[in-house]
Amino acid sequence: MTSYSIYVVDDEAVVRNGLKMALKKKNYKVQAFESAESALKAIDEDPPDLVLLDIGLPGMSGVEALEIIKERHPEVIIVMITAYEDVQTVVASMKNGAYEYVVKPVQMDALLVILRNAFETIAMRKEIQALHEKYLKENLPCFIGESNAIQDVMELVSKVSQSPDTAVLIQGETGTGKELIAKAIHYKSPNFKGPMVALNCAAMPKELIESELFGYEKGAFTGAEKAGKAGLVEEAAEGTLFLDEIGDLSMEAQAKLLRFLEQGEYYRVGGTKKLAVKTRLISATNKDLLSLVEKNLFRLDLYHRFAVVKLEVPSLNQRPDDIIPMTKQFLVEFSQKFSKSFSGISTEAEAALKEYSWPGNVRELKNLIERGVLLSDGPELMLEDLDLKNVNGRESSKQSDNGHHLPSVLPSGIDFSAIIADIEKAYFEEALKMADGNESKAALLLNLTRDKFRYRRQKLNGVR
Repeated sequence: MTSYSIYVVDDEAVVRNGLKMALKKKNYKVQAFESAESALKAIDEDPPDLVLLDIGLPGMSGVEALEIIKERHPEVIIVMITAYEDVQTVVASMKNGAYEYVVKPVQMDALLVILRNAFETIAMRKEIQALHEKYLKENLPCFIGESNAIQDVMELVSKVSQSPDTAVLIQGETGTGKELIAKAIHYKSPNFKGPMVALNCAAMPKELIESELFGYEKGAFTGAEKAGKAGLVEEAAEGTLFLDEIGDLSMEAQAKLLRFLEQGEYYRVGGTKKLAVKTRLISATNKDLLSLVEKNLFRLDLYHRFAVVKLEVPSLNQRPDDIIPMTKQFLVEFSQKFSKSFSGISTEAEAALKEYSWPGNVRELKNLIERGVLLSDGPELMLEDLDLKNVNGRESSKQSDNGHHLPSVLPSGIDFSAIIADIEKAYFEEALKMADGNESKAALLLNLTRDKFRYRRQKLNGVR
């Protein structure tokens, strides 16, 4: 059983000592102080879980002490004690952060109820903090690092997590850890105790997405379960619904999802009963949704509902300083998993990891280290363990006639779409350079119309 600490601050010895003795009998750890000044010094050195603070203290008043304690130690719960029901003072105390108040002579039964409720709040807060720390430590290696790019993401995650229902759109290349970011938002949010339910829209046949999301009633369609089925929206009640590859949603599913987001209501497929669920929607994509809107493949009104907050996850190439810290984290993780004793990474391997282009982002790095640890004996992870060819003079990629390098297919896999986008971007930049920045001439060099050239250039963010 958890033993909570309480500081009693009261200038009346009878009250102070009486509360101390009574609370100790209830197995609380109690210290007593006759002035706010002495209590503040003790609180700074060793903050308690709760302070019973008399309003009418000599010298610094309880109200003044309350403001200082909440400023220095906002996590400490404060219950005010007053000799009379001074409504204005009590109201001011509550506004300044007091949890509750009791009136002298203190009724122990009433005080114990207040304390029990207060400590339930503390227990929940500590449980949330412990879960957050455990989850972030064990499951979010994509957050490791000190680069500005990832620090900006972490700051935005912390801000977004304060809301239980604001819709978030996570954008970024494949393999950057978009689902991990979604999990971080969920586990740091007020509804973290609810479930997080995920659906990859690209992996689900378009005609089945609607029934998967919203469920269906008995006999709704051929092959439907006899008893019907609840959808993922229902499963995510009071939690988070994560829709990955949101750009692959059918227009019909988009319409129903929009209604749900706007009204919090929906119907199961084949059903007539209106259902209501509270959940938070987080979506992710590596596509340009606005370009899909222009092609009438995605609803603009739904995009605005999805993208109340937009969070861009940086590629690994945008945060090179984080590559080695993440590598070391993966090294520890897989050393434990495979009962190996790796102590570090060779200088040559570190240089190779920094040099590599990482088309598969964090996922590719993790797979690479897992393979290296599994197949090697250590104690250091060497360059030859990484299967990264063409590093420091070794052949790693095939070279085309125009000087562009095509990465080899790795055992850990490659991000084909990202590679094609990189190649296309390289050709566009080369054509623009040859044409001195003239788009019409550059389009002719690539055998494209000027309009198609401009459209594809805009799609390839960063082409100069």
